[in-house]
Amino acid sequence: MKKNLISVIILALLVVNIVLTAIMMFSVTSASRKTAALVDNIATALNLELTAQTGETETIVPMEDIAVYAIPESMTISLKKGEDGADHYCLVSVSFSINTKSDGYKKYGSDLTPQQSLIMDKVNEVFGRYTMEEARENEEQIKKEIIEGVQQMFDSDFIFNVSFSSIMYS
Repeated sequence: MKKNLISVIILALLVVNIVLTAIMMFSVTSASRKTAALVDNIATALNLELTAQTGETETIVPMEDIAVYAIPESMTISLKKGEDGADHYCLVSVSFSINTKSDGYKKYGSDLTPQQSLIMDKVNEVFGRYTMEEARENEEQIKKEIIEGVQQMFDSDFIFNVSFSSIMYS
């Protein structure tokens, strides 16, 4: 009789446990959805603030309107001396994405060979401002500075992206 009574008590506790678990799951799920919605709204607001502060809009160019100009040889660039005082270099292959529908493209075309030395000088100048550690950590910033410098040089935004196909530091 005792064994039977203990089995009934265990069964009753299991049923109570299942009911309480189900109630808890429904309450946690709804709260979780509300929290996720709140986090999503905050992330959206922060993203809007970031783009509003910088005032930059990303240039979106269809693939069929993109021409690529690659500087034929790899560039060996002397970097700023770091804390160790040693000379460091960067070996980089650079290519530029050009918008073929832009007015600057009509003026300069896809072959920037006559201006290649000016472009290479701008790349050298930007990389030369960084130590090896800084250059490794800030490649996106370097790309941004190169694009801004080249766009100022040509007084046009037909060159809208720079890519490093290979980059090595020593």
